[in-house]
Amino acid sequence: MTGAAETGTVEPGTVGTSTVELSVGGMTCASCAARIEKKLNRMDGVEATVNYATAKAKVSFGDGIQIADLIATVVKTGYTAEEPAPPAPAAPATPDGQPEEQAADPVLEALRQRVLVSAVLSLPVVVLAMVPSLQFDNWQWLSLALAAPVTVWGALPFHRAAWTNLRHGAATMDTLVSLGTLAAFLWSLWALFFGDAGMPGMRHGFSWTASPTDGTSTIYLEVAAGVVTFILLGRYLEARSKRSAGAALRAMLELGAKDVSVLRGGTEVRMPADRLAVGDRFVVRPGEKIATDGLVIEGTSAVDASMLTGESLPVDTGPGDTVTGGCVSASGRIVVAATRVGADTQLARMARLVEDAQNGKAQVQRLADRVSAVFVPVVLLISLGTLAGWLLASGDLTAAFTAAVAVLVIACPCALGLATPTALMVGTGRGAQLGILIKGPEVLESTQRVDTVVLDKTGTITTGRMQLQEVHAFGDTDEKELLRLAGALEHASGHPVALAVAAAAQERTGDLPAPEGFEDVPGLGVRGTVDGHQVLAGRAKLLTDAGIGLPEVPAAAAGRTTVAVAWDGRARGVLTVADAVRETSAEAVRRLRALGLTPVLLTGDNRTVADAVAAEVGIERVHAEVLPEDKAEVISELQAEGRRVAMVGDGVNDAAALATADLGLAMGTGTDAAIEAGDLTLVRGDLLTAADAIRLARRTLAIIKGNLFWAFAYNVAALPLAAAGLLNPMTAGFAMAFSSVFVVTNSLRLRTFT
Repeated sequence: MTGAAETGTVEPGTVGTSTVELSVGGMTCASCAARIEKKLNRMDGVEATVNYATAKAKVSFGDGIQIADLIATVVKTGYTAEEPAPPAPAAPATPDGQPEEQAADPVLEALRQRVLVSAVLSLPVVVLAMVPSLQFDNWQWLSLALAAPVTVWGALPFHRAAWTNLRHGAATMDTLVSLGTLAAFLWSLWALFFGDAGMPGMRHGFSWTASPTDGTSTIYLEVAAGVVTFILLGRYLEARSKRSAGAALRAMLELGAKDVSVLRGGTEVRMPADRLAVGDRFVVRPGEKIATDGLVIEGTSAVDASMLTGESLPVDTGPGDTVTGGCVSASGRIVVAATRVGADTQLARMARLVEDAQNGKAQVQRLADRVSAVFVPVVLLISLGTLAGWLLASGDLTAAFTAAVAVLVIACPCALGLATPTALMVGTGRGAQLGILIKGPEVLESTQRVDTVVLDKTGTITTGRMQLQEVHAFGDTDEKELLRLAGALEHASGHPVALAVAAAAQERTGDLPAPEGFEDVPGLGVRGTVDGHQVLAGRAKLLTDAGIGLPEVPAAAAGRTTVAVAWDGRARGVLTVADAVRETSAEAVRRLRALGLTPVLLTGDNRTVADAVAAEVGIERVHAEVLPEDKAEVISELQAEGRRVAMVGDGVNDAAALATADLGLAMGTGTDAAIEAGDLTLVRGDLLTAADAIRLARRTLAIIKGNLFWAFAYNVAALPLAAAGLLNPMTAGFAMAFSSVFVVTNSLRLRTFT
């Protein structure tokens, strides 16, 4: 992979360290990444991870190290690295707010042209060699004229990289390809000019295996040209696929608005979105993107957040509601006060999490890296051994040469290097589109091991907001009137139960009258005058203290808060209020069970409420009345039973439990502390997404393991076949190119995850 590198950012690491992300140019295979990583890690106080698929190096370094030192080390190794620079100006937007189509990648375009030219020139050479009946007098000289540009110009990237590596005392895949193709071409030149192959009327047979022939009349021009073309094609398809794999992250980075209408002294001023400051008020019209995270000050709109959360339905938003930058206002004009800007926005944090995950390495990749680091030197030794073995066994130089070249060409560690990062790129990118942020590759392995999922109640299984459930009127009292008078009184209170009653009353009865003589009775309820009636609303004790008897409440749901209502000295009815269970929670629990997980409810609420919620969603094991500081202890107790525990929560009091669990899933609607402690962040805040997140992580891990199996199996099977003379070098070149393309294409299947 060559070409212009993307820029990184410097950010603080642990005490006394900094972290920088450098883009590395010139890497062509996993061996390159392994060499750079090894050189960087040899520096004192440096810890580096180099990712071949993303062409980036993430480096942590101490105070005594400068970024220039890191770049110098990469350059000394034979590659290039880019210093961090400010972000490039955003691409201009079309009238509908969408970014214009990115310009074509010049490196990819140059590679495409090289492939096309090489293919056009190579095709006649390969056909003439494989079909003897098409061979005419002096056909071999036409083959030479066509194959020479392919071997020299078409394979120039391989030769250049091989020479650079040679000067640095190293060998990579380019070394193998360059050696193999040049050996085939130079043998052909010798046979044509100094042997019998250049004689007019010469005919040449074709064999899929290494077979004894007269070396002076044997040419390998089709091998030289065909191998170069196949490998160039494989590299082009690989580059295109890797570009597709990173499309989700690029799309996420493009979501932000480019400019914004800011209110200055009552006048709208158009300015770049990156100049917004916290506290600025800006206007969002229908169809426009919200420039940054903020609080709606005025106006209402249906906000489409599908690009961030995967939620297909717009959410009604009004004054007091929070909105997220990158979302689209589908209807209505709203004025928003900026609360987060720049790198602090949810969009920026999501992109950072996804990029960090893509640059990480799963444990299963470590073995592949160790193999890639020593693979090329081992292959060179195998090739020399093959040449010597054939010469000793048969004495036939032609067959020995054919087998040795096949070994050089077919051995490629690229598939090993691409197995993990490409699957990570696609999996994490697809997750981001669905509102699932996977923090790192090690998280994938954790999802495979967990067998128990602990669910927080408030805000996870329930909505976290009190809602009116039932209205019970006594005698001839009208239910609507009961709710109207109680709601009017409760509207003056700030208690969550009171707010739930007032909100339901407003929704069902319209505008509420203002109470007179309002009084809040601590711990009991409220009283006051509404429409000339002396109204009381609160606990049953509030009524009994006033000498008012309360009939038995019919069919009051277990675990719900009861609000008794009376006026003019007589009990009129009761209202039941509860933290409503999300509509999707029961289905989410069923899906978690289907994944082989045992659900456990964990809450600080009382036993009655907890049991009622658990029964409603289908959970059998309940830990109720648990203090916030004791939640992590419950997780530890489950782990002591031999369980691998996943925890789903959203509150600040869940942060310790999320960190203690083997796998922490933080609801994105929760606090920053919980999101920071979690391994997976569920942006949508829907428990159904938890099941989707575990499914996606497990599927990504399965793809990685499948890729690694294919890559190892390919090399284990191919090398002996080539050494045994059972593969023509051209066939070996095709197989080698196909292995890398297969791994990347297999990873791209994750784009269809739903």
